[in-house]
Amino acid sequence: MLTRQGWNCLAAGIIAIVIGRIFAIVELFVIGAGFLVAVMVALLFVRLRRPRVSATRWVHPTVLVAGDTGRVDLRLEYQDAIRSTSFELAERVSRANATDYVARLSVAPLAPGTRSSTGYQLPTTVRGIVQLGPLDVEIRDPLGIATTTAVAAGTDSVTVAPRTYLLKMPVLGQGQLGRHLVVQARRLGQGEFHGLRTYVDGDEPRSIDWKASARSENLFVKEHTVEGLKRCTVVFDANPTSYLDADGFERGVTAAASLVHSSEQAGLTTRFVTSGGIDLRGPETGANTLSVLARIEPDSSPLGQLDRDPGEGLGLIILVTGSHGSAGWRAIQAIVDPTLTTIGVTTDVRSRSAIGVSARSEVEFLDTWSAINGVGA
Repeated sequence: MLTRQGWNCLAAGIIAIVIGRIFAIVELFVIGAGFLVAVMVALLFVRLRRPRVSATRWVHPTVLVAGDTGRVDLRLEYQDAIRSTSFELAERVSRANATDYVARLSVAPLAPGTRSSTGYQLPTTVRGIVQLGPLDVEIRDPLGIATTTAVAAGTDSVTVAPRTYLLKMPVLGQGQLGRHLVVQARRLGQGEFHGLRTYVDGDEPRSIDWKASARSENLFVKEHTVEGLKRCTVVFDANPTSYLDADGFERGVTAAASLVHSSEQAGLTTRFVTSGGIDLRGPETGANTLSVLARIEPDSSPLGQLDRDPGEGLGLIILVTGSHGSAGWRAIQAIVDPTLTTIGVTTDVRSRSAIGVSARSEVEFLDTWSAINGVGA
């Protein structure tokens, strides 16, 4: 096909011939014919020299995180029997909630059977799915009059997961949340016998080991192990009415992804629940959650059964929502399970809970989570 310059050249040739015919100016006939010949030669050139190139696309890493920069590597194989001219690769990059653009790469002439490689950077600013391709091979004649394209590779999609932070999970006895968990553990009963220690003011008299104390001048009390945190359920409220705006929703996605990632890294039995009947469990919960959160959109369908968790031991159930007036907040308040501690993460208002987290910004989310866990205290 003709480029803009090619169409101008064709128009100039026709106009020159018409004016030359009207005024019988031979020179204009020659100039017009020259323009038209140039157009025909250019079209013939791009048709005959169109390179036969196949390409394989490799994206590193296969799952990107919002804010990262990945790389797309293209492995080229030239399949013609004669040396190619220089050509250009053009690949459309379609991103969610962002303007599409075309990545262009120049390739030097290739010998028959040559394999080559090139690539470009793939910046990601928001979570979602990035569509790559098709990859086109474009060639122009030396004067830029005509161009032709051929498809070298089809389309691929790249998952851009939400940004995650590695959070410190609760430690029994440390911080407000840790102290609360100790109380919960003691209510569930004593653990295994751990050892003896000297009696101090405030110890329960019934914990005194009278036999051991009789053989010493001091009183000794029995110490038992306290069962630690075993499981964590993260619930993301995807109902659009729960949030003031899209920014609050996106902060919630980041908070939910961070909590699931951190829980799994801490070795806890991790579960993720959100609208649409999504209830993820098992060894791949972290990876599957990131995949879900990369694509998630506001959804007004109700949450699943939050209190049906067959896990054993102490657990957390963390709801990420916009405010305390949401349906998700009411659902989590209705849970009656002495082994579970409920925590609300609110993205649009300051948390009013005794043990709650405010996430009106990512910095506030990190600070308030650290505060209830006694980090840095």
